[in-house]
Amino acid sequence: MIRSFYEYHRETHGRPLINPFPQGGAADEGSPNAHHNPMQPFRRPSRRGTYQPKEPKPTPRIIPERAFNDLFAGLKYNRDRALIAFYISTGARASELLGVPQGLVAPGDQTIGVVRKGNQVLQHLPASADAFVWLRLYQQELRGMVPKHPSEPLWWTLRRPFRPLEYDAARMVFTRANQLLGANWTLHDLRHSAAKRMVRDPNLTLADVQWVMGHAHITTTEIYIAPTPDEVVAHVLAHHERQRAEQAKPPAPPAPGYRPEVLAALFGTSAAGGENR
Repeated sequence: MIRSFYEYHRETHGRPLINPFPQGGAADEGSPNAHHNPMQPFRRPSRRGTYQPKEPKPTPRIIPERAFNDLFAGLKYNRDRALIAFYISTGARASELLGVPQGLVAPGDQTIGVVRKGNQVLQHLPASADAFVWLRLYQQELRGMVPKHPSEPLWWTLRRPFRPLEYDAARMVFTRANQLLGANWTLHDLRHSAAKRMVRDPNLTLADVQWVMGHAHITTTEIYIAPTPDEVVAHVLAHHERQRAEQAKPPAPPAPGYRPEVLAALFGTSAAGGENR
């Protein structure tokens, strides 16, 4: 719209000489490699105009602790509890966790192996002890009803005929829990929440969180450093409370050797109560 405004005045009144908001891409540059010099690299047309600002990245949705506890309490089956516990403790993507075979679960090491979505590399992620407890309860319920082999899927449907659990079925589990709470959280919000929890821990470095989340660049992990509005409000209120408590403290007593009447004469306070005259 702004570009059209300047283009209208440029064509009608001759001003400005150059549109400050040029249209990026082939529409503005024609064919940038029509007369290509083989001694020079090919030109790549820009996707955005020179003066057009970048679109801000949306802030990741984080599930608050109380909302997550309510959501977890709304789950009916141990399979669902185990699945959500692994999501929130490992930060794995939905497809990565659903594709875990039984042989990549190591309760002794407290890790679970996932194949990363981008580079297809196997990575053993640490998970919470609670996740393995729920997983054990779920496996006991299906004992003898589903195939047991290191290459067999870890997650199965709960009704016969038993089939490997797919993304749509896992999403419906989350949808039913959301309906009970009147919420609209998604499985990917669990990944964001896991990253935020790890970033808040002062004993974990940003590089640790990057490795667990499987980010190719640490700048992707840095988006979780930004505080949420609720965190900012809590921090600022705590700041005001510290300021009030600091002002309410009585003044420090004078060092030994100083006479109160001399300090009163210098600073204009009474020797007895320290009040201003």
